[in-house]
Amino acid sequence: MSPNAVTYLRTPKNEPSAPAEPRFGFIVAKSVGVAVVRNRVRRRLKAASYTMLDRVKPGTDVVVRALPGAASQPYGVLCEELAASLRKGSAFV
Repeated sequence: MSPNAVTYLRTPKNEPSAPAEPRFGFIVAKSVGVAVVRNRVRRRLKAASYTMLDRVKPGTDVVVRALPGAASQPYGVLCEELAASLRKGSAFV
């Protein structure tokens, strides 16, 4: 958990049906702001996840829930917090 987002991880445990690539999902509730703001936050989180895609373990499912403070944070801060959450959850290869 970070000040601007909560990250949920699910890593496969030798499951034959596990997908080959990591998957990301984003939850941005109305409490974050109006539609324009929510979409901006979602796009920033999505772009941040693309930069880390090659470092995340194959088959890992990541769900990021944005908190209201995420709307006022610059892209770099969101990237750092997402990377820290993934490191803490041992999602990196």
